Amino acid sequence: MILILIFLLPLALLPQCVFAQSPSTSDTSIPSVSVGSVNSTSSSPLSTTSSESAGGIPVETPTSGRQNVTATTSTTSLDVTAIVGLSPSTDTTDGSASTTSAAHPRPTNTRPCNGYVEFCQRKISNISMVVAHNSPFVRLHNAASNQAYPVLNQLNDGIRGLQFETQKPNASSSIRLCHTSCDLLDMGTLESYLATVKTWLDKNPYEVIAIMMGNNNGLSTRIPATDYIAPFHASGIQNYLWTPPSPTLNLPDWPTLSHLILTNKRVITMLDYGAHPPTVPWLLPEFNYQWQTPFSPTDPAFPCTQHRPPNQPDPVSRNRMYMLNHNLNIQLRILPGQAPILLPAYSLLDQVNAVAGNGSLGRSVKECEALWGRPPNWILVDYYNCGSFNGSVFEVAARANRVPFWDRACCGSGLVSGARGWVLRGWLWAVSGMVVGWLLV
Repeated sequence: MILILIFLLPLALLPQCVFAQSPSTSDTSIPSVSVGSVNSTSSSPLSTTSSESAGGIPVETPTSGRQNVTATTSTTSLDVTAIVGLSPSTDTTDGSASTTSAAHPRPTNTRPCNGYVEFCQRKISNISMVVAHNSPFVRLHNAASNQAYPVLNQLNDGIRGLQFETQKPNASSSIRLCHTSCDLLDMGTLESYLATVKTWLDKNPYEVIAIMMGNNNGLSTRIPATDYIAPFHASGIQNYLWTPPSPTLNLPDWPTLSHLILTNKRVITMLDYGAHPPTVPWLLPEFNYQWQTPFSPTDPAFPCTQHRPPNQPDPVSRNRMYMLNHNLNIQLRILPGQAPILLPAYSLLDQVNAVAGNGSLGRSVKECEALWGRPPNWILVDYYNCGSFNGSVFEVAARANRVPFWDRACCGSGLVSGARGWVLRGWLWAVSGMVVGWLLV
């Protein structure tokens, strides 16, 4: 009975903000609240004219320079060089974001880069972007999920960093997207996921993203770096991959968004362990280029201390990009003598992803900025749609970037809300499976 009560504990931690999902496990974009078309010179936050994605599903597109919405179709009548002609930069000399609230000079270009005209001449090391923790792991009835919506929705809503685990169950297997174990949650091949992302990049030529992969996390062996070549090539995304000019980069050394867009090298790809630049130069060893705050955090205070790579000298950290891991977990010990498992703190998501308050994302970003003199470049979150309002994580990023935030509905919140029942049943199925498995041991 005690064991069953322990298994049932997660039921008290159900998310309050996860909305209805399609029962399909594909990456088809879930319809958003409203539809629109691109008008880069408009000053209104959102247009209401209709457009559809290639799959015939309506998607939401911006008409302003807001970060967390982007066009879903390309426009052949506009030359990509429309992004040039910028006003003088107000970036600091070391490439870090300004810590003052002074207004930047208004750019003279009208085409947004990653949603904002202000970003075009900024180095990527001078922008804060939201990262979807375990981006592919979206499946109904599965307790290992970390997001409510699949990758096309994530990108359309403004996610610009895609983070996830990769695994090879055996030597002859394709690289797969598995959470901890392919027996727990297997979302298919890396190639299939990348092909979906590639279709979005094709339709959004003014957007720059990062892909951050874990290599066989939790297993005793690493996937060889050369094994990543095939899925990136077969998916068609390889032509978008950026190759760094040197084996490590400090803040001033990174390119501007306009450079990445003009050269059409709009994907920065990193691997936490096992990268080998001499043979795969576009696969960056993550910790040669950036560091992270505590990984899989369980402390609701979210200390903004340097954690990975370990023992990095402070002067090095101060001159490198960094990622704030702001995905709160709880530890659950299933059996005595076994290591505890980590579960997202579902019941706290609205506060964890909030703009302000104790333990909020907004407060953590401010504390990081006070400690390091600049906000984090990457803001990693679970269930990005949750917060003080739907999509509040994007307001936090906009504040860090010193750009306007256009308040609007986000993240499919207008859908029929049946997800709570699905999540409840998912937890019940997961708990039942664990109990039966334990009894059969």
